[in-house]
Amino acid sequence: MRRHDREITNRAEIIEVMKKAQVCRLALNDEDGYPYILPINYGVEERDGKIFLHFHSALEGRKLELMARDSRASFEMDTKHKLQYFADKGYCTYAYESVVGKGRLHMVPEEEKAASLACLMDHYHPGENAYFNPAAIPRTAVYCLEVESVTGKRKKPKPEN
Repeated sequence: MRRHDREITNRAEIIEVMKKAQVCRLALNDEDGYPYILPINYGVEERDGKIFLHFHSALEGRKLELMARDSRASFEMDTKHKLQYFADKGYCTYAYESVVGKGRLHMVPEEEKAASLACLMDHYHPGENAYFNPAAIPRTAVYCLEVESVTGKRKKPKPEN
C-alpha cells in the first residue's frame, strides 16, 4: 500500500468497514483473460478466526460457470463516502473507507444454505432476525468466499474551515 498513513491495520476495524458497506464488488477470472466483476449483496461472518463472505444468486448464470472453472476471486467494498470541494483553493478530495481482499469461493451445501442466507439478511437488517421464505432456498444458489487476505484503507474528511 502506497499510503501507509491511511492503512487500516486493526482486523476488527477492517471487519467493521465490511459490515458498514452495502455492496461487494466480486471479481472472477473470466476465460478471455479479463476479470469479470459484479456488484453483489453479501453477508459477513467471522468464525474460528477466519472471515467469510456469503452470497446468493439464481441457480444458473455466468458467475456460477466462472466459479466452477476457477474458485479464486477478489473483492472490494467501500463506505463513508464524502466528496469535498474547497472552491477557494481549487481543490477537491474524497473521503472513504475501503476493503480489498481475495479468497476462494465454494458452493454452500443444501443443509447449510439457511444459515448462510440468514447471515446475508442480517447484513441488511442487523439484529432483526429478518424473515425470508424457506421455499426460496432450493431455488437459490448460495456460495461463500473464505477470505485469504484482506487490507483496509481510510481517508478521513478534511476539516472544513
